[in-house]
Amino acid sequence: MRTVRTPFRSPRALTPTARVRRLRRRITVLFALTSAVGLVAMAALAVRSDGVRWREQLDQAMSADTNWALGLLETDEDGRLDTGVLLDNAGTACPPLFLLAARDTATDLVVQHAPRRPCLTVAPASVQRAALAAVRADDPRSLDARTTAGEPVRMFALPFYPPDAEEDAEPQGVLVTVADASAPRADHRRLTWVVTGGCALLVLLSAGVGHLLSGRAVRPALEVLDRQEAFLTDAAHDLRTPAASLRTLAETALRGETDSTDVHRRTLRLAEGMGTLVDGLLTRARLMSGTAVLAVEPLRLDQLVEAVVEDTAAGGPVTVRAEQAVVVAADPDLVRRAVANLVGNALVHGHRPGEPAEVEVTVGGEEATATVTVEDAGPGLPPEVAGALFDRFRSGSGSTGLGLSIASWVAHAHGGGLTAEPGRRGGARFVLRLPAGGPPAP
Repeated sequence: MRTVRTPFRSPRALTPTARVRRLRRRITVLFALTSAVGLVAMAALAVRSDGVRWREQLDQAMSADTNWALGLLETDEDGRLDTGVLLDNAGTACPPLFLLAARDTATDLVVQHAPRRPCLTVAPASVQRAALAAVRADDPRSLDARTTAGEPVRMFALPFYPPDAEEDAEPQGVLVTVADASAPRADHRRLTWVVTGGCALLVLLSAGVGHLLSGRAVRPALEVLDRQEAFLTDAAHDLRTPAASLRTLAETALRGETDSTDVHRRTLRLAEGMGTLVDGLLTRARLMSGTAVLAVEPLRLDQLVEAVVEDTAAGGPVTVRAEQAVVVAADPDLVRRAVANLVGNALVHGHRPGEPAEVEVTVGGEEATATVTVEDAGPGLPPEVAGALFDRFRSGSGSTGLGLSIASWVAHAHGGGLTAEPGRRGGARFVLRLPAGGPPAP
């Protein structure tokens, strides 16, 4: 018979974010369990203490009654108990008082007096059990019992000795009294339920608090992971175009369609551009993590835009109009990336099918704000993405949509903003605003 082996499948590996979230759940559970253990221990101690307290109170009251009754007992000349004085001066029906006398031995007890109509009716066996417990212990004893109707009671037994008895003398008899325990037990039961419900509520509250605290504890880790993912995605987005250009250039050189000197020159230019992109990505990662600050310096915005358009459009249909010399205090590399993303977005998406792109870039400025306006003659902004145009991974024509989100981030990092609106020629109009005085102080 041939055995078929099922291939082993390793469990699916969790992402770093999933591991952090799982850690948060474990911290929450651990916090709740720790609180539950402490609360349950305190609740058990409180319930036990209350049970001991109400029993001690009943025992003290019954001890006072039996000792007072013991003082009314007399012994005749023959050593027999005389209960006349006790019966004449004390009511033994409520609380019920039983007198048991020893016959041949201390444990051979017989009921010498029992109330005829007690307010609490208990079985004779319960009275005997309480009396024997006191005799065997040679000390007062109390115990829980029930009436013949099933109501809870507390019984107290006090052994007594003959007059002038020696230390090792056996008890002459036992006085047993009964007290109603219904009210104390009901109070104790209510306390138990209140404490149990309070513990459950506090455990749920501690679980909620633990969840909030663990969320705050892992939030920095989640933010770091999000920044790391954003950095990797942006790096892939920014490096994809120069990498593709290098590949195309290499294929062209292998086919011998271009001069080797021109290939080397363009390769060097692309390599320098990729190095600049890498430096910019690292700078942004440091800025987002708070380990670096913007490299702010005085900057001719109109000249920077002209240089970006020359590199990005490469002689394409892009018109630059600078109304005046505009100077801002900003990070040149980041602003260059933002403008390049806006111009590149207009060249790719800012034209209708079968028509060439027509892009117009205007650099202007007011008293406190410098603007770079990029307008195209394309189909305009899609309604389905207009509300989230600057969110990551949102695009109207299949691209990753990171270019506009990066430009928006650069604008906000400098204390400005990026807006999109319909253009005068039916296309899209993006306005990048930078404060003339540079970014706000952190």
